[in-house]
Amino acid sequence: MNIRALSAELLLQVIDKKNLLSQTMRVAKRKIPLKEHPLLQEICYGVLRHLSRLESISSKLINVPLKGKKRIFHYLILVGIYQLRFMRIPLYASVSETVESAKTFGKVDLSGLINAVLRNYLRNQKKLNEISPSSNVEKHNHPSWILKMLQTNYPERWLSVINANNSRAPMWLRVNKKHHTRNEYSRLLRNNNIAHTLHTQAPDAIKLTSPCNVTLIPGFKEGWVSIQDAAAQLSINYLKPQDGELILDCCAAPGGKTTHILEHTKNTKVVAIDSNPTRLKRLHENLNRLKLKANVICNDARYPNKWWKGNKFDRILLDLPCSSTGIIRRHPDIKWLRQVSDISAFAKLQREIMDVMWKQLKPGGTMVYATCSIVPQENELQVEAFLDRVEDVILTNYESNGYGRQILPGEEDMDGFYYAVLKKQAS
Repeated sequence: MNIRALSAELLLQVIDKKNLLSQTMRVAKRKIPLKEHPLLQEICYGVLRHLSRLESISSKLINVPLKGKKRIFHYLILVGIYQLRFMRIPLYASVSETVESAKTFGKVDLSGLINAVLRNYLRNQKKLNEISPSSNVEKHNHPSWILKMLQTNYPERWLSVINANNSRAPMWLRVNKKHHTRNEYSRLLRNNNIAHTLHTQAPDAIKLTSPCNVTLIPGFKEGWVSIQDAAAQLSINYLKPQDGELILDCCAAPGGKTTHILEHTKNTKVVAIDSNPTRLKRLHENLNRLKLKANVICNDARYPNKWWKGNKFDRILLDLPCSSTGIIRRHPDIKWLRQVSDISAFAKLQREIMDVMWKQLKPGGTMVYATCSIVPQENELQVEAFLDRVEDVILTNYESNGYGRQILPGEEDMDGFYYAVLKKQAS
C-alpha cells in the first residue's frame, strides 16, 4: 500500500476517530513491508508532534476545508507539508508520492488539488514558516489545558517539558543482570561500535546515542536486554524486591516492570495482573523471550476476591492507569486525545485500586505507587489524600515535591514519571 496514503488513514483514525496511535500503528504496519515501517512511523509521529502548526499552515493554503469523505485528503496535505518541512526526502519525491497517493482513494480529481497546495507551499515556504503563531496552542503544539496545567504547576520548568514532549524519544536499554552486569554489556556495545551512555541512578539503564532496530542490539533475541525507559526502570530502586518474596505487579502489562523484578531476584513469586487481554499477550511474549515465569492474571484489580485467594503480599507495585502525560514524546497522540475531564476519572480509579490493594499488603510490607503522569491530582495530591485517610501508612520518600518523587520529561533524558513509597506499619 502507498505509504503516504496509509499515513493519512492512520492520522484520520487517531485525530478524528480518537483511536490510540499505538493500536492503529500496529494494525497499519501489517499492510506494508518491514523496511517501510520507519517511514510510516516518522511521518505519523511527526505530524502529531507538530499538528497545530501544520494545521495552521494548511489553512492558509486551502480556501475551503476538506470535510466528510474528503477529510482523508486533508491529512494527505498535512503528510505532504510535514515531509517538505521536516524530512530529508527530495522535494520532488515528497510531492509526487503524496499526489500519487490520492489516487489510492479513488479521487483522481483531488490529486490536482493536493499537487497545487503542496507546490504553493514550496513557493511560499519561507514566508509561511515564519508567520507568527496565532496562539500558544499553535506555538507549542499542545492543547490549552495541558499548557495551563504545566504553567500553573511547573512555572519555571514548563517550557523545558514542552520541548521534551515535542522531541524524539531516546532508546533506553535495560540490561538483564542474570546475563551481564551493565559494565560488561557496555563493553559489548563498544565492541560493536554502538555509542551509548549510562544512567546515573537506574543501575541497569543504558541510552543508545542513536536508536536502532532491535535486531542490531547484541543478544536482544536471547534476552540479554530489554527496551525500557530509564524512568520506568527506577521502579526497582523504589520497590527493592528481595529473594523469595511474594510480590504483586498491579496493572502489569506489557510486563516491563514484572520482568525487571524477576531479573533482580531469586525464588520470587511474582503475580502480574491486568484487565487488558491484548496487552497481556505482550507480557507473555516478554516473559518468554527472557525465559522468566510469573503468575499472570487477567482481571480487574479492584475486585481481588475474584482473582486472589493466597497470602498477603510482601510488596505491591501499583503502576496505575493515568493520563500518560509523562510519555507524550513516545505517544504524541496523547496530547490530542486526552481531555481535562479525564483527570478526575483517572484519579477516582487510582483511588479505588489504591485502597483495595492496601488491604492485600501484609503488615510491614511496601507498596510503591507509580504513574507515568505529570498531573499533580494523579500523583502527589493523590498520595497526600491517601495519607490523610489511612492510619497505618508511612511515606518513606519525601523528595522533589514533598510527597514522593515527580520526574519531569527530559530529566536526564527520561520520560515523566512519579513514585511514592508507602510502608505499612507492622501490627
